[in-house]
Amino acid sequence: MRRDMIVDWLKTEDPSRLEELWQWADETRRCFVGEEVHLRGLLEISNICARQCHYCGLRAENTRIRRYRMTEEEILACARQAVAFGYGTVVLQGGEDPGIEANWMAGVIRRIKGETPLAVTLSLGERSDDDFALWREAGADRYLLRFETANRNLYEAIHPSSQGRHSDRLAMLRTLKKLGYEIGSGIMIGIPGQSYEDLAGDIEMFCTLDLDMIGVGPFIAHPDTPLGQAAERLNAAAGEQVPNSEAMTYKVMALARLVCPAANIPATTALATLNLERGRELGLVRGGNIVMPNLTPQKYRAMYEIYPAKACIDETADQCRACMAGRIRSIGRTVGVGRGDSPKRTLAA
Repeated sequence: MRRDMIVDWLKTEDPSRLEELWQWADETRRCFVGEEVHLRGLLEISNICARQCHYCGLRAENTRIRRYRMTEEEILACARQAVAFGYGTVVLQGGEDPGIEANWMAGVIRRIKGETPLAVTLSLGERSDDDFALWREAGADRYLLRFETANRNLYEAIHPSSQGRHSDRLAMLRTLKKLGYEIGSGIMIGIPGQSYEDLAGDIEMFCTLDLDMIGVGPFIAHPDTPLGQAAERLNAAAGEQVPNSEAMTYKVMALARLVCPAANIPATTALATLNLERGRELGLVRGGNIVMPNLTPQKYRAMYEIYPAKACIDETADQCRACMAGRIRSIGRTVGVGRGDSPKRTLAA
């Protein structure tokens, strides 16, 4: 799809054209990844972060949140719960926590792989090539690392480098791919200063990176951050600022499905935050095929506050599982079984 066509779809407000886009994306999803919706058990293992991202509530300078890091036994208990729930994957997510030592995490991965049939997905931010290689050797199957925006100037405006270290997430994603990980990435939609051309370039980057999984969601700044207090300072030119809206998120999901037809695309928690009643379901019928029910113990959930008013933080893991399964069935889809590996890998085999 040409860049000008992507921009045109992003800008359209015509209900009949949008209905055409939703149907096109849904039919593409049906042809390439089928009717199953796979559940990935999300486990937020640490809210400690050394970074100073200008929008995230976990940023190091935020002293208003209580910090935590789960123990190995707590993580293993949640992994066993994932197996009991019938999930095929556990996603270990956290801030860029220097206390998550590489060898310790490798040991956790080996235990999960040795004691359960689960696929292990990691989402622990920027780490060294040696750490990535160690975790892959330990058995990690997938790594999620959002590049957030392909516009380098915009990226640096919201995501300062750590202690002067240059941050190159695109290079890290290529390294992860070479190591044999299924790679996932994605962007925020409606970043202050993000133009429609920027967003179209991001969608093209999904294809360039040949992603196995694409996660997109609206930009939602935490109020205790610089962008939560002064986002308007970075606005794009008049008429070119991308809105961080629910509708724009669906457009990007649909276009991601069209340019990367065999990728796994989740209907995210952020969509549910914008539309608790139907956000996930609408994401699933506009290109999505993955949901991530939360396994994080309740005593930690409210502390993992990347942005405010996050959906479902008061649910138990069992309630979350039942809710997700019911939502999937309500739109005539089936709950996936097994690991839910990248359809791209199957097609290439």
